[in-house]
Amino acid sequence: MTLPDTGLEARVAASSSPAVRRRPAWHAATVASVVQETPNARRLVLDVPTWPGNDAGQHLDLRLTAEDGYQASRSYSIASSGDATRVVLAVDRVDGGEVSPFLVDAVEVGDALEVHGPLGGWFVWRPATEDRPVQLIAGGSGIVPLAAIATAHAEAGDAAPFRLLYAVRTPEDVFFRDELTRAAEAGVATTVVYSRRAPAGEPVGRLTRESLAAAVFPPGSGALVYVCGSTPFVEQVLRWLGELGHDTTDVRAERFGGNG
Repeated sequence: MTLPDTGLEARVAASSSPAVRRRPAWHAATVASVVQETPNARRLVLDVPTWPGNDAGQHLDLRLTAEDGYQASRSYSIASSGDATRVVLAVDRVDGGEVSPFLVDAVEVGDALEVHGPLGGWFVWRPATEDRPVQLIAGGSGIVPLAAIATAHAEAGDAAPFRLLYAVRTPEDVFFRDELTRAAEAGVATTVVYSRRAPAGEPVGRLTRESLAAAVFPPGSGALVYVCGSTPFVEQVLRWLGELGHDTTDVRAERFGGNG
């Protein structure tokens, strides 16, 4: 998932950010594996020996340097969390972009990259810090940081009630299918909405205010809500949540742009 060049999370309500536990820095990274995630996206596993670990929901800046010295960088959500020095990204190709087409179409195992992070203290989740419900709402590649959160919750055996609402075009566009299946088996109540084509026997249609209301924790539940996706998707979800009576001070939103 690509974030705006600024690398800043979008906040829905004024609130002090939780302290970031690890100091960001530039690190040398080597591509350890490359897997096709969707028809338009690749999963990259980076070996970063000096990586200090990261919390679920954080992101990093990735920088490419051409032979002539020209540099381009973009921000990407991290799909992994914890203290490991292997960092997982999922990059969606942005047509006409400078960085994502290379990462999706050309990068190979063994290539050297540079990453700066971990970044972000607002759009994060840590096990055993909240006993209230947690609602995750993702659109398309916006699932990347939320998959990290759902996986961290499942692996920690965290007791907080969790729900995930994921809006995608087709079954082939689902990111982290195996990880989301394991999270669902561990108790993350998961709803996937397919806007263009669905698996046999499942409905097809865009996410609506009514389908959102049916899938998320109800107003008054005290749920902490995370929303991630394109700017239009996030703005629409926030509008619906407000109309349905949800307390938007408990909403943390992250939007991504298309500069690639």
